[in-house]
Amino acid sequence: MIAALVRFIQEWKRYNQSLSELSRLGDRELADIGISRSDIPRVAWNAAHKN
Repeated sequence: MIAALVRFIQEWKRYNQSLSELSRLGDRELADIGISRSDIPRVAWNAAHKN
């Protein structure tokens, strides 16, 4: 139970960090890496759950 809570908190931190970093990019930079601004939450969520 505690391990699941710790894992959730770590994933949430990674999600917020990815979300913040991607949100700072301009539309042109996002297009260069193949995502649109509306894709940011999904990409951040997937990145947070890779580990």
